[in-house]
Amino acid sequence: MKKNIALVFFLMLGVFGFHESNAQFKFSNLFGSKDQPKKRKTFEAYSSVSIGVGSSHYYGELSPYNRFLQSTINGVRWNASFNFTRQLSPQFGLRFGLTWARIFGDDNYMDGVSGFEANFMRNLHFRNDIKEFSIVGQYDFVRTAKGSARRAAVIPYIFGGVAVFAHDPMAKPDKTLFPDQSDWVRLQPLHTEGQGLPGYAQPYSLISVSAPLGIGVRYKLNHNFDLGLEIGYRFTMTDYLDDVGGFYADPADLGTQSALSVAMANRTLERTAAYSGKDRTNGVINYLTSIGVYNPGSGVDPFTYSSVPGFSDRTDARGNSKYKDSYMLTSVKLIYYIPTKIKCPPLR
Repeated sequence: MKKNIALVFFLMLGVFGFHESNAQFKFSNLFGSKDQPKKRKTFEAYSSVSIGVGSSHYYGELSPYNRFLQSTINGVRWNASFNFTRQLSPQFGLRFGLTWARIFGDDNYMDGVSGFEANFMRNLHFRNDIKEFSIVGQYDFVRTAKGSARRAAVIPYIFGGVAVFAHDPMAKPDKTLFPDQSDWVRLQPLHTEGQGLPGYAQPYSLISVSAPLGIGVRYKLNHNFDLGLEIGYRFTMTDYLDDVGGFYADPADLGTQSALSVAMANRTLERTAAYSGKDRTNGVINYLTSIGVYNPGSGVDPFTYSSVPGFSDRTDARGNSKYKDSYMLTSVKLIYYIPTKIKCPPLR
């Protein structure tokens, strides 16, 4: 019995010794290299959250690209955002964002603008609340040597990625014709360009994708907080942020849906701009006179016409499908850096 116990004891010592020696052996030793002491990491990944507010700017049929400065100023609206950022390396971070942005456009900004008389005559307007979820990569031009505590006082950066957003364009109806309608009505269900009706295209989706791209700068306020300023452009995959992108529908086809569909699809002969409340009489008379369908001395009320040439047939363009709609967001952000280690207070 004692011999068996001794044998087991020596076997355990042998196994333990083999384990210890094997633990010190590495595959690299086969080639003659020696173990090197591990270098201490110089960078520690960290996270931050931010809230921001800023302006929103829409570009499309009702806010033309070839008038970029005016389109940026006209119809400016607001946005609010929340972001979570994980800094993965000294210069690269991955950011997840939620944004609510309102955009707006109105053809009546073109009243009296040379070369855009047809835009004014079209007389469309809209607003759209965009709810966006984005994932973007963020590249800092200034390295962060270790953790967030060692970040530079000023860090400029660029970002780019992908976003999915929900939207729902709306417009104000003519209250003289529809006094019982709400102030803002949803446009997509009205099939304003015939979408969804027999012989027309399918309804446009209220969910789409965009590619955010922009620049920003962060300014260090203290150990835990930064102040950020950012400008980001969204290239979208839809031409219907404004409910405009194709051709006019036949009023008879829209009439099978509702009188509201007919009225919201073609607003050329509304005497008053539905959003701003401005009188359109002079602008309409000038346009109809310029195309030779109205004589100012005739005494005829132009708003009694049944239609306007170029704004009534199915071959008449209501929008321009050559370019997709887009929007730009500016934001001022308060950024909070989440501590990587939480220190407990000393016990007393």
